[in-house]
Amino acid sequence: GDENDTHIRTLADPHRRVLQRGGVDAFLMSVPKSLGQLNCIRIWHDNSGKGSSSSWFLKYIIIRDLQTMQTFHFISQRWFAVEKDDGKIERVLHAASDMEKSQFSFVLTKRTYHSVSDGHLWFSIFSRPPSSQFTRVQRCTCCFVLLLVSMFLNIMYYDLSNEVKSRNTTSLSFGTVHFSSQQIIIGIVVEMFALIPSLLLVQLFRRVRPRRQQQSPLRQALSKVKLNVQNDPNRQKNSKKKKNTLMFPWWCILIAYGLCLVLVGVSILFIIARGIEFGDAKTQKWLVSVVSGIFSSVLLTQPLKIIALAIFFACFFRKSTSETEPAGLLGDDQVDLAADEEYLHTFQKKSLFVHPSSIRAQRLSDHQISQLRDDRLKEIQIRNVIREMVLYVCFLVVLCAVIYSNRDSSAYYQVDHLRKYLLDSRQENLDFTKIATIDEYWNWLEKSLIINLRAQQWYNGDPPRSLTGFIDDKSNRLIGWATMRQLRVKAELCRQQNVFSLTCAADYSLRNEDKQSYAPAWQNQSSQIYHSSVTKAFTYQSGDVLDTYVYVGDHASYASGGYVYEFRGRLSDLQSNLSQLHQLGWIDNQTRAVIIQMTLYNPNVALFTAVTFLAEFLSSGGVFSSARFEPISFYAFTSTLQLVCTIVYMLFICYFMWLEVRLLIEMKWKYFNQFWSYVDAGIIACSWASVGIYIWRLGESRRIGKLFEKTNGYVYINLQLASFINNALTDLLSFCCFFGTIQLIKLCRINRKLILFIRTLQCAAKELLSFSFVFSFVFLSFLCLFYLLFVSKLPECSSLLGTAQMLFEMTLMKFDAHELSGAAAFLGPFCFSLFIFMVVFICLSMFVSIINDNFRRARENVDDRKEDLLALIIERFKRWSRLKRFTEEDWLAERDAQMRGNYYDPIEKFPDRIDQLFVALDKIHADQK
Repeated sequence: GDENDTHIRTLADPHRRVLQRGGVDAFLMSVPKSLGQLNCIRIWHDNSGKGSSSSWFLKYIIIRDLQTMQTFHFISQRWFAVEKDDGKIERVLHAASDMEKSQFSFVLTKRTYHSVSDGHLWFSIFSRPPSSQFTRVQRCTCCFVLLLVSMFLNIMYYDLSNEVKSRNTTSLSFGTVHFSSQQIIIGIVVEMFALIPSLLLVQLFRRVRPRRQQQSPLRQALSKVKLNVQNDPNRQKNSKKKKNTLMFPWWCILIAYGLCLVLVGVSILFIIARGIEFGDAKTQKWLVSVVSGIFSSVLLTQPLKIIALAIFFACFFRKSTSETEPAGLLGDDQVDLAADEEYLHTFQKKSLFVHPSSIRAQRLSDHQISQLRDDRLKEIQIRNVIREMVLYVCFLVVLCAVIYSNRDSSAYYQVDHLRKYLLDSRQENLDFTKIATIDEYWNWLEKSLIINLRAQQWYNGDPPRSLTGFIDDKSNRLIGWATMRQLRVKAELCRQQNVFSLTCAADYSLRNEDKQSYAPAWQNQSSQIYHSSVTKAFTYQSGDVLDTYVYVGDHASYASGGYVYEFRGRLSDLQSNLSQLHQLGWIDNQTRAVIIQMTLYNPNVALFTAVTFLAEFLSSGGVFSSARFEPISFYAFTSTLQLVCTIVYMLFICYFMWLEVRLLIEMKWKYFNQFWSYVDAGIIACSWASVGIYIWRLGESRRIGKLFEKTNGYVYINLQLASFINNALTDLLSFCCFFGTIQLIKLCRINRKLILFIRTLQCAAKELLSFSFVFSFVFLSFLCLFYLLFVSKLPECSSLLGTAQMLFEMTLMKFDAHELSGAAAFLGPFCFSLFIFMVVFICLSMFVSIINDNFRRARENVDDRKEDLLALIIERFKRWSRLKRFTEEDWLAERDAQMRGNYYDPIEKFPDRIDQLFVALDKIHADQK
C-alpha cells in the first residue's frame, strides 16, 4: 500500500482444501499497521502437486479493508504455471481501476460463473457457494418437485385423442422404444411450464431468514481484536440495504416444505390414476417425453436462464454486480459451513495439523523453474501421445466397424455364381467372353441367355413350382424383365480417292447416333405383321422413357436411348421373337453396341444385383464383350451395434473438425504447408460426402421400394443409378479408411528410429521434386517411342495407358523381353536396352543416392541426448503395472541426477552481490547529502 506493506503470507485453511478448481476462497488477514491505499500485490506458488494439479489459474482477488470498508480488485485472468502462458508462477498484480472493473468480459465471466454455481438448479447441488443459505437439501427438494410436476404435466397431455394423431408422425426406432419429434417437443414445452412452480419454490427458500442468527467468522475475528464495528456508518448502510430486500420470517420454511409435499402428492396421485389406463406403447411415449424434459431442463432452460441473466447484469448493472460479490463473501451474512457441507472438511480428522502461520511458501529459482518446466512439458507430451494413440486406435476401430459392416460377405459369392452361370464359360461355343462375330453373339443369345432367364425343370424332371419369376439357377428372382438395347450410327458415304463411293459407318459418337424409327428389317415401310415386341425393337426410344442412363464401355460412352427389345413372355415366345430378330437382321453393320440389362434379387442373402452385358461392334470389325455384376444392399442398419458405431464415428468427425478449425485459426496460412492437414481435411470431406451420398442412396432405395411394392415386382426396375450411387459411397468409404489408417504414421514421432523415415522425406523433398521432373521427361519420351513403334504389334502398346503399364513392369524387371524381339528384331532389343540403361541404371540410382544422402543427413540431425518418448512411455507403463519395481538404487540415482541439476556454483551469484553493494553505497551517499 501507500503507507506500508505486508510480509509473505501463506493462504491456508485448517479445515479444508483451498485454491481448488473452480473454488472461491475467503481469508481474514491481519496487519500490524494500516497499509493505506493498496497499490499492488505479489502472488506466487511453489508449483507443488502432481501433474496438472501444480498449475493454477487465478481470475481475480478482492480485498476489503475492514476499517474503511473500501474494496480493491486485482484482476489476473492468467495462468500461474510453468507450461502455460508465459511460464511464470509469480506475478505482480496492480489494483484495478473502475474502467477495468466494469469491462464487459470481466463482468460477464464473473457473473456467469456465479450463476452456474448458484443459479443452475441441478448443477448448484454440487457447486453451491458457501455464502448462500439455500442449502443442498432444499435444492434437491426443488429438483424432486420439478421432476414430479413435469411427469404430472406430461401424463395429463396424453389422452385418447392424441393416440390417433401420433400415428402419422415419423419416429426413430431403437429396439422396442420409439422416438418421435412430437414426443421430444412435448417434453420441452411441458418442462417450461413446470419451471414456473419451481422458480416460486426457489425464491421462497432463498428469502427465508434463519431461525437462529449465527455469528459470522468475520465478527468472531473482529471481536477477538476488540474492534467496534457496530458503529461503522458503512456497515450500517449495508445492513439497511439488506433490510430493504424482501425476506420472509423463519416459519415460512414450513410453508415451503408443505407446498412441496402438496405438489409431490398431487403429482403422484394423478400419475398413478392416469398410468393405470396406459398400455405399453403410451407408457413408452410418456417416458420419452419425461426424459427429454429432464434433459431440456438441465441443458436448455437452466443454461438459457443463466446466460440471459448474466448478459443482462453485465450490460446494465456492472457496478452493482461488482459490489454484490464481496458483500456476500466477505460481509456479515457469511456463516459457517452448514451440516450438508461436511465433506469439505477433509483435514479435520488428522491428529497432527500444521498451523498456517508455520507454513512458508518456497520461492523457486529460475533454474528450478526451468527444470520443472522441462519435466512438465515432457509429461504433457507423453500424455498427449498416449491420448492421441488411444484416440486414433479407437477411431480406426470404429471406422473399420462402420465401413466393413457396409460390405456384405456374400456379395463375392453372389457375383462369382452369376458370372459362371450367365456367361456360360463351361461350354466353349457359348462362352460370352470369347464372342468374336455377330453369329456367335446370336448363338449365345438363343441357346444360353434366354434359357437361363426362365426356371426350367429340376434335375429329376419335377416342374419348378413356386418359382415364377426366378431364373434357371432357382436362387435369384428376376425383377420385372430383362431388356436388350441397341445403339446404332447413321449410314454415310466413304469418300476416298481413286475408290468407288461405298456405304459404310464410322465409330459411335453422340453426333452420328441414329435416332430414327424404322419398320422391321430396318426399312421405312413393311407390309408384313410381326409380334409387337419385334416391331417395337425397331423403334427408337429416349432415355427418359426407358429410365436408363449413359453407359461407359471400353471403347466409347453410349447414350441412354436406343432400340429396345424386352424379354417378356414364355420361353417359347422369347425363342420365336429372337429367331425373327435374327432373320430380320436386327444386328447389322450399323450396330455399335448391344446392352442387355436385368435386375436380380436373391432372397437368401437379401442382395440386389444389377447385371449388364455389353457387346461393342467396332467399325473395324470384331466384337468386344464385357459384363458387369454389381451387388447392392439397401438395408441401412442391420444391427444396433452398426447404428451406435455410425453415431460414434460422426462424433469423432465433428471433434476432428473442431480441432482443424482451431488449428487453422492459430496457424492461418501455415496450416496449408503441413501434409497432415490435407490428410485430416480429406477424411473430414470424404466422411461428410459419404453422409450426403448415403442420404441420396436412401432416397433412391425408397423410390425403388415403393415401385416394387406397387407392382409386386412385375415391372422393369433399372438399378443403374442405384449402383452408381452405391459405388460412389463405396469409393468414399474406402478413402476414409485409407486416410484413417495412414494417420497412424503420426505416431512414429514417439521413436527416434521411426522418425528418421519422416525426416528423410522432409530433407529430400526439394531434391525429389527436381528429380521427378527429370524422370517424368525421360519416361514420357520412352512412352512415346514404344507406343509409336509397337502400337500395331504388341497388345500392351495398343493404348498409351497400356504402354505406360508395360514400361513400369520393365522398370520392376517383370517383363518378358522376347515379345519385343518378336515384334521387331532390331528395334525391340535396342529400345529395351536403352530403356534399362537410362531409367533403371541411371534414374533409379540417382533416386537411391538422394534417399541415402538425406537419410545420413537426417540421422546426424537427430539429438541422441533427447530421451525417447517410446522408452519413457514403456518405462512408466512398467512402473504403473508393477512389471518393474522401483528399487532404492533407482531412487538414489534419480535423486542424484536431480541434485546435480539443482546445484549451482556460488561464484555465479558474485556479480549480483556486487551490484547490490553498489546500490546500497549509492543510497547511503544520497542520504548523507
